[in-house]
Amino acid sequence: MAFYSYYRTESTYLDHTYFVRGKHNVQLGLDTFYFEIDHSFSTSHDYKVAKIIANDLIEDYLETQLSKTATDDKPNALPKLNWTGSKTALTELIYALHSQGIFNNGNADIKPIVKVFESTFNVDLGDFYHTFMELKSRKINRTKFLDTLKESLIKKMDEQDGR
Repeated sequence: MAFYSYYRTESTYLDHTYFVRGKHNVQLGLDTFYFEIDHSFSTSHDYKVAKIIANDLIEDYLETQLSKTATDDKPNALPKLNWTGSKTALTELIYALHSQGIFNNGNADIKPIVKVFESTFNVDLGDFYHTFMELKSRKINRTKFLDTLKESLIKKMDEQDGR
């Protein structure tokens, strides 16, 4: 228990005792496993650290699996959507929404908005600031994606109205 606390608090003052080969001290409460290992390769407490790390990884894995199961069991779970358009188009859309001030009454920064879109649509926009700079430097039609969105929506409405 004392070693566990030592390890978890990221202490280092006893590392020279615990993690140097050939310096075992039976008063440190060694595992019986210690007497079966190769002392030229292992230290008195490296096996304990390995067990702690392994248990942490198992715990993380089980928690992830449980959370997946919990979300999969929800009848109202939202479907996964992947952005299949260009990253530039999504960046243009995000900046348009941001410039309109529609998130948090216009008080939201661009970075959290981008993070939400990346997570929601399973896409990595990378250096979106650079992409926006490229949008601004376009010579012709700086809002190409937004313009095509508008045209597509009007066309769909006209088709449904029978025009």
